[in-house]
Amino acid sequence: MAVGEGATKVATGVLDVMKAQPLILGLLLVIFALIGFLYMQEGQFNSMRSENVKLFIDVQKETQNILARCIVPPPPQK
Repeated sequence: MAVGEGATKVATGVLDVMKAQPLILGLLLVIFALIGFLYMQEGQFNSMRSENVKLFIDVQKETQNILARCIVPPPPQK
């Protein structure tokens, strides 16, 4: 049995099941839609996270610049 024949039998079997049970096709569509939705959400989450990290680093740099310009008073003498 060649590889092409086996793949043809599998494809034919899958199509027969789809004809017998149309609900399976609907479930497959819902699953692929869910996978696509999760992929898009992950992309948005990653972009928001990188933006937040950039803002946090900018705030830290500005705070360091402000503190670097402060004059530290000498310790009290006894």
